[in-house]
Amino acid sequence: MHSEQDHSVASDLKAIPSNSTDSENVKDEKPIDRDLERRAVLKLDCTVLPMMALFYFLNFMDRANIGNARIAGLQADLHLSDHRYQVCVAILYVTYMVFEMPSNLILRKVGPHILLPFIVTAWGIVVVAQGFVKSYGGLVAIRLILGALEGPLFPGMVLYLSGFYTRSELSLRIAFFFSTASLSGAFSGLLAAALSNMDGLGNLPGWAWIFIIEGLMTVIVGVLGFYFVPKTPNHSRYLTQAEKDCIYARLERDNPLEKHAVDNFSLKQMVRSMLSPHVVMACIMFFCSGSNVLGLANFLPSIVRQLGFSPVKSQLLTVGPFGAAFFFTLLISYYSDKHKSRGIPMIILAIVACIGYIIYLCSHKKYTLYGSLFFLVSGSYPMVPLGAGWAANNSEPHYRRATTIALCFFASSAGTILSTWRFPSKEGPRFTKTTIMTLTFAAVTGVLAIVNMIYLNHQNKLKVTKREELLAPYRKDDEKEGYDEAKAWIELGDRHPDFKYIL
Repeated sequence: MHSEQDHSVASDLKAIPSNSTDSENVKDEKPIDRDLERRAVLKLDCTVLPMMALFYFLNFMDRANIGNARIAGLQADLHLSDHRYQVCVAILYVTYMVFEMPSNLILRKVGPHILLPFIVTAWGIVVVAQGFVKSYGGLVAIRLILGALEGPLFPGMVLYLSGFYTRSELSLRIAFFFSTASLSGAFSGLLAAALSNMDGLGNLPGWAWIFIIEGLMTVIVGVLGFYFVPKTPNHSRYLTQAEKDCIYARLERDNPLEKHAVDNFSLKQMVRSMLSPHVVMACIMFFCSGSNVLGLANFLPSIVRQLGFSPVKSQLLTVGPFGAAFFFTLLISYYSDKHKSRGIPMIILAIVACIGYIIYLCSHKKYTLYGSLFFLVSGSYPMVPLGAGWAANNSEPHYRRATTIALCFFASSAGTILSTWRFPSKEGPRFTKTTIMTLTFAAVTGVLAIVNMIYLNHQNKLKVTKREELLAPYRKDDEKEGYDEAKAWIELGDRHPDFKYIL
């Protein structure tokens, strides 16, 4: 067990600890007090997760509220054609994805307790400013800045939480804060319906008040984050020293890298991540799921409106599909963590989403089309947290994992840019071409989940048979001394024979 001083030094060196593998190598460690462990994890769940959930709730709301503003008159007031409106939606994701990778690579140096609250506060100010735009050019400029500030949040939070929780716990925690995206969509619809009634107050249109009020909410939460977000478990003001020791012990049990030297930045590790087949497959899945999820987030109010409902009723009717997605995300992620399985839940989600898209494609009845939204939203949304957990689980050491997470979200953002061009008003309410494309993307995600499971299972078996070959470069001169364990883990990372990929 580490002393407090040891933990403090380690924490300063490693703002984001790694967590990655089975406990096969850690055989001689003292057993962990289960009651103490449960208490410590519960405290993390009650102190760290709520702020992450609030951050992402606002991140998603402030990105997608342009869809609510459109219904409230933004497009008409700024004289935007469908093409120009789509440019305003899409342009955010250009800077969004550009800043995902560099921010993840500097997160450890700057410290998540500084970087995460800062970007939340900053983008809140930008959202408030969005309420005062008067032209197409002004809206484009605001959206570019907003993307640069919002982009680092999700990959940064995934990397951050991987230093608090073990692999088998991570997916449900990611799902918890990501599921707030569906709540955000529901809440934003309700709030937008109310704020639209402020039209004319202060000589501002109703859509401007949507941005101003929601932006001010974000600024307040961002400022609170400077106080409530701990740098590492060791810096949490809510954990006792025994609980901090327990958290580090369980991370070391889950990952031998925890007890070895801190891995330094390595371009080689970044390249290895980019060339890993399971990372490439994860990126393709993220492109497809990101395109579908953000397309729904940005255009669901417009899709419902095209079914023939009034503007206010359209805002309110988005609550149902988003609410269903919230509960389904938590349910499928709980199953995933409990059974330590990622691929099977992804396949289930792909099937549910495909059912929804097929119904939407084939039906001509207004309420059947609306009902299909429950399937396609519930099947699409959970793919992102499950995919994020899967990618983080199977990449090691730290900078390879940071690169993998950032690459996946880069791909997701690229898919999002595509999604912004898929819902032109003239093709409503059925959006046949778009529905076929999203159905294809959902099917591709399911197929790749199967292929990835087969590949990872093969790699697990291959590493066992090639154990001596993989560890040969790290053998010490005296054969009785074995191999340099620290160097082997740091250089091999997830290619280490004792690292078991999660399927």
